[in-house]
Amino acid sequence: MRTRYLFAVCFLIAIAPLSFGQNQKTAATPKNGGDFSNLAPSAATKVPAGTILVKGAWSSASDAVTPVPEGGGVNDRVFSNRYFQMTYPLPPDFEEKFKGPPPSETGRYVLLQASPSESFKGAARATVLVTAEDLFFTPFPANNALDLVRYSKNHLQADYKLEMRPTPTQIAGRDFTFYAYWSPVAELHWYVFDTEIRCHAVEIVMNSRDTKLLEHLVLELNRVKLPEQVGPTAGQGGGKDPVCIKDYASDENMLARVDPVFSEHRFNPVPVRIIIDKEGKVKHIHFLSAFPDQAKAITEAVNQWRFKRYVRDGKPAEVETGIMFGRNSLSKGHLAAEAAAQ
Repeated sequence: MRTRYLFAVCFLIAIAPLSFGQNQKTAATPKNGGDFSNLAPSAATKVPAGTILVKGAWSSASDAVTPVPEGGGVNDRVFSNRYFQMTYPLPPDFEEKFKGPPPSETGRYVLLQASPSESFKGAARATVLVTAEDLFFTPFPANNALDLVRYSKNHLQADYKLEMRPTPTQIAGRDFTFYAYWSPVAELHWYVFDTEIRCHAVEIVMNSRDTKLLEHLVLELNRVKLPEQVGPTAGQGGGKDPVCIKDYASDENMLARVDPVFSEHRFNPVPVRIIIDKEGKVKHIHFLSAFPDQAKAITEAVNQWRFKRYVRDGKPAEVETGIMFGRNSLSKGHLAAEAAAQ
């Protein structure tokens, strides 16, 4: 078993860096969002008598041009995401059957769920999951993707067993950490690849009972394209992307601040990412989860914020940071204490 793992990982280490290039297409909006749908019911929808429809918290942004983490999708059997500058041709006979849920208030995204189509001939099934964890809002005691890998490895469920310890590897010229675990009872195996892009832990997870099928899916990763990695802080933005700085919206960096006034919903946490331009003005606001009235109030307030210009390598640079509005129900204390006890 270990020999097969090492073969797959060594193959990835030998992959030459691939340049990023693609023709982006706007992903189709999901047809429905369950209880959190941001789409008005059609004229053909019949609502039972006495039922009141309430629009729920949802992800949104201040403009439709700037890429957002959840903005990717599958077109012509290729998953692409402009925010993470990632393209991933689906493995042969795999398809995206279901869209992922909206982002969670902890900054967890399900970017892609792929599984075998009806034309798949294999005896065993498999799934491929691509997720992202916002390191500004994660409830786990993690400052980077490697911290998150270590925490996940140390907190596997009792009936799961580690098959391979975290090992450095590369995909498309970018550093990843690979590890594997399995369930002896269910006879299921998980292969996990983690990297950091724009202060998100981006994770590719493959799951199946057939390890040979998993190794085939690993080899298919040589077709993935990712942003160029420049230096050890590549996951923290920079270059063409804003520099990601946690807790940047502090008094020492701000020249003017107006607090939002909530008229309706006041008690749910509202995680928000903002991009600050080179002159210190807020140019983009991304709501991971907010009610419409909250988004309106925060937008009106944050657009009045002014920051000192951020200078990097002697030049002004854009900054991306996160702010939690509303009541913060996300506590890292118990998780940090639990991690320290391991």
